[in-house]
Amino acid sequence: MSPLIERKSGKRTAIPIEMVDVAGMLATEARLDDAQRQWLVTTAFRPMPGALTVLPDARGGITRVLVGVDRGNPLAALGALPYRLPQGTYELAPEGVIDDRDLVALGWALGAYRFDRYRASDRPPAQLVVDAATLRTLQPVIDATWQVRDLVNTPTEDMGPEHLAQAIHAHAAEHKAKVREWVGDELLEANFPTIHAVGRASHRPPRLIELTWGKNSNPKLVLIGKGVCFDTGGLDIKPSDGMRWMKKDMGGAAHAIALAGLVMKAKLPVRLTLLVPAVENAIAGNAMRPGEVIRTRGGHTVEVDNTDAEGRLVLCDAIAYAAEQAPDLIVDFATLTGAARVALGPELPALFTNRDQLADHVIGAAEFTQDPLWRLPLWRPYRRMLESYVADFANAGPSRHAGAITAALYLERFLPDSQNWMHLDTYSWNDGDRPSHPRGGEAQGLRAFFRFLSERYS
Repeated sequence: MSPLIERKSGKRTAIPIEMVDVAGMLATEARLDDAQRQWLVTTAFRPMPGALTVLPDARGGITRVLVGVDRGNPLAALGALPYRLPQGTYELAPEGVIDDRDLVALGWALGAYRFDRYRASDRPPAQLVVDAATLRTLQPVIDATWQVRDLVNTPTEDMGPEHLAQAIHAHAAEHKAKVREWVGDELLEANFPTIHAVGRASHRPPRLIELTWGKNSNPKLVLIGKGVCFDTGGLDIKPSDGMRWMKKDMGGAAHAIALAGLVMKAKLPVRLTLLVPAVENAIAGNAMRPGEVIRTRGGHTVEVDNTDAEGRLVLCDAIAYAAEQAPDLIVDFATLTGAARVALGPELPALFTNRDQLADHVIGAAEFTQDPLWRLPLWRPYRRMLESYVADFANAGPSRHAGAITAALYLERFLPDSQNWMHLDTYSWNDGDRPSHPRGGEAQGLRAFFRFLSERYS
């Protein structure tokens, strides 16, 4: 059941929801009758963010809902209500202290998400009535966000490299795009050695999936997503608590796939390429070993210091391949480092880019969409942390300092100085429930980057 439904002409039957805060509460109370004001006293309602009360009518039904909100956080205003309110149809009251009704409605829809592939939901969400224009604007973003969450939440048995390929083929069929794949030893024949090295130990062969769409005359945009469908750490095996949620290590691929779908649905005037290197970092007799040296597609030799720093290995061949095409912009998404989470926490993805103008633009889009990002520096003196005595450089090093930065610096080595590039190190996960952000897989930066691309290529 869709959490948003289009308003139809005729009699209004939806229950109004009024957003209130301390500053506006006196005006709200002035509109209520004596019995309703007494109800607020009886229920000890205080208009703090998250507080909720329903006002009964004379027949025992609901005549109005009051919900406390933070004016500065419209996305979260109603994000918990689809399952806190009884099933039924609701609408935003004309009164209310938040003006950005689209963000409020989006927050409602994002809070209505449930991952029900393996366990049915107890009940459908309450529905919010919106006008047709709002629904047209929001529905593609809602669908894309839910796709990211579904892909990340799905266990690896049902979300291996071939399943990521299926998701890309589905977008291609809908938007008349072309898909090409290199699978297994085809990666070696086509000079994608690091993708092959990371994924060769799995019973499911590694692959690189390429989707292309759009007119050749349009500026070229490349989106890349890290598709490590499960990460054991390889021979540098993770402890059990570090491995528990590694089904989500393809979160970067989920973001790139969903963003590509948004770009094609919006018909942005770009020549789009989507690249997803899809692997499992598994353990077997032929697994990649610490100390091995790989000659990458970009021509650099890389010493494998740590097999658990595999994401940058699968990405570097894809980035080198993208750079060969000299696009206007390359954007990669990856659940790349725990260091980014230590630095910024789980809710704030780390943004890296080699262009200040790009950073300013996408951070502005992030603020507008309430989809936060935070820029970290490409501090190039830290390249020394990836030095190797047998290869051009290593994929990791002994220092635990600046792990997110050194990972980004590793990726940057595969780009010419002239290439516009952005890298998002995203957690792709909610550790617990928050309004509009249920526990589990999460889209972080998706809305910000879609608005940024829409403005850049409008």
